[in-house]
Amino acid sequence: MQAVIMVGGKQHQVSPGEVIRVERLSGNTGDTVEFQRVLAVEDKTLKLGSPLLNGAKVRGEILAHGRAEKIRVLKYKRKKQYRKTTGHRQAYTEVRINEIVS
Repeated sequence: MQAVIMVGGKQHQVSPGEVIRVERLSGNTGDTVEFQRVLAVEDKTLKLGSPLLNGAKVRGEILAHGRAEKIRVLKYKRKKQYRKTTGHRQAYTEVRINEIVS
């Protein structure tokens, strides 16, 4: 069984037992989280929403919170002696998918 969910403006294809990284969610480690925005579910047949499936849910458990590796952002204008370097670390939440309810 698989599903496509939307979390934090991004789509994720998930199946039970899988661990995914999503945008930072509120909640503590060990809490249960429920995703209501389900776009598609495949059990034996494929069910597509337009855009969302009514009554479909994906339940998971929060495993950890963290921040990704730092990326460098460079702004540069040639011939103007302008350079600016900054960094960014995106916050994420690791979630284990427990069940898909269609």
